[in-house]
Amino acid sequence: MQKQKLLINGVRLKDELEKFANFGRTENNGVTRLSLSEEDRLVRAYFRTCCEELGLVVKIDDMGCMYATLEGTENKPPIVIGSHLDTVKKGGRFDGVLGVVAGLEVVRTLVENKIKPQIPITLVNFTNEEGARFEPSMMASGVISGKFEKTAMLNKVDSDGITFEQALNSSGYAGASENRLKEASAFLELHIEQGPILEKESLSIGVVECVVGMVCYEIEIIGESDHAGTTPMDMRKDALFAANNLITEIRKRLGALDSELVYTVGRMNAFPNIHTVIPNKVVFSLESRHKNPEIIAQVEEIIQGLPSLSSLNEGCEVKTTKLWDRDTVWFEPEICNLLEQSAESLGYSNKRMVSGAGHDAQFVASFIPSAMVFVPSLNGKSHCEEERTTWEDCEKGVNVLLDTVLTMLSK
Repeated sequence: MQKQKLLINGVRLKDELEKFANFGRTENNGVTRLSLSEEDRLVRAYFRTCCEELGLVVKIDDMGCMYATLEGTENKPPIVIGSHLDTVKKGGRFDGVLGVVAGLEVVRTLVENKIKPQIPITLVNFTNEEGARFEPSMMASGVISGKFEKTAMLNKVDSDGITFEQALNSSGYAGASENRLKEASAFLELHIEQGPILEKESLSIGVVECVVGMVCYEIEIIGESDHAGTTPMDMRKDALFAANNLITEIRKRLGALDSELVYTVGRMNAFPNIHTVIPNKVVFSLESRHKNPEIIAQVEEIIQGLPSLSSLNEGCEVKTTKLWDRDTVWFEPEICNLLEQSAESLGYSNKRMVSGAGHDAQFVASFIPSAMVFVPSLNGKSHCEEERTTWEDCEKGVNVLLDTVLTMLSK
């Protein structure tokens, strides 16, 4: 007879998620908890209390990240579980916090079942993942992983002119650099999908194999301003008409590359933006994401070829400027396999998938074997008050983490 699986307490998980949502809960049942705000300070204090009640040792690093460790019987690098507690303005109750509370519930389950792990288990709350108050996003994990320079991050300013360093010191969560996450046996992050795929396919678990690569360009179209009423159509150099032509062509060409490619014109400015004047300049952003670097390279080739499309540019000059890019980050295959095996053994429907959004795990993966689990977002909603994941799917996601941790501890 197969041994019955150890499962988490789903009612307790739901109650805990609602308690965390009280720190910054909005009128429409969302959450506003910007990094290092008073709401963030209070939720951190509550999280610390929860951890210390379980006997965990809590430490803070120099970027304000919190680490709560359940000691193991062997002095080995820990299994780390976590995510972030900050939100965007009028965000949801699940983004980030689910990954932190998941770790808390895993440890609670071990403690109440008197399971002493062979190796330590550490829960982590990364500071300023969202970048909603201080840009960029994933700030602390970026510093810890060497992707961002600490001094530059400390000098980042919010809309009120307060620096990150000032807010960190005021919060009481400015710790020591020696407390930073440096090594671990594994890092596991549970997160809501923030997209519609799992719900559309009626699946409960997504085993995330990678965070896709991306590239972002700025396209500038320079024409000539003339009177909107007196200039014949065939004598115009209308930058906005040219932009329209080019965006249509971009959709046609990028759409033919690969069905998994996503691309967005997210920002557009027209000048002089007066209804009686022909636009003399349009600037728009074009961002594209895909896991295959060869596809991204084809995207760049198409973008860089836009200035040569004379039949579409309405006589205007077209310039393309690459703003930034990032490579695809692949997660540890062995851990992905363990997560998939756990989902299967628990009888949960699942699939391998990619993440189009950025997460702390993608930075952590550069120095610690890492992987992620997704659970469905209803209607694909995220970063809004309507964000919702069913309590059942939350419970399933945490059970996958617990089962995976138990498998790791038994090896």
